[in-house]
Amino acid sequence: MTTGLLAVIDMQRVFAEPDSPWATPRFTEAAAGIRRLLPAFGDRVAFTRFVAPVKPEGAWRAYYDRWSFALQPPDAQLWDLTDEFAQHPEHVVDATTFGKWTPELARLVGPEGRLVLAGVSTDCCVLSTALAAADAGIEVLVAADACAGADDDTHAKALQVMDLYRPLVRVTGVAELLGEPE
Repeated sequence: MTTGLLAVIDMQRVFAEPDSPWATPRFTEAAAGIRRLLPAFGDRVAFTRFVAPVKPEGAWRAYYDRWSFALQPPDAQLWDLTDEFAQHPEHVVDATTFGKWTPELARLVGPEGRLVLAGVSTDCCVLSTALAAADAGIEVLVAADACAGADDDTHAKALQVMDLYRPLVRVTGVAELLGEPE
């Protein structure tokens, strides 16, 4: 069994549906990698959800002026985990921020823990979560082939940036995490 907590970042309808303004083109490929990882982590999996705040504050006001479609309550369908993941989560962590390194996620990982990240979007919420967890002293592994970005270029660039944070953050792949031959 793989060690650490697998945090599956924002595998939600708003990022999966092709007609969504926030559609992630390689969502399906990221989902395939996540499906491979889930059995290895058993009950040590947390799914996160990006949700809109009730009332945006500070710079978030301009953000939601641009993306007003997203100002919906947490129980709105766009924030739901996709059907294939909706049945899995024992732990769901909601956050109104890109980074999901919340006190709840920190508690699930533990002070000397390891955090394995997968999900969307590599260049936004995965990146923000990885750097915050690393700053907290957590070992972070990013499963590159279980993540997807806004496009292939930003996905690759985000992985390169995160890999600059070695040994705090290490970019890896599903096969390596599972101990499979490459």
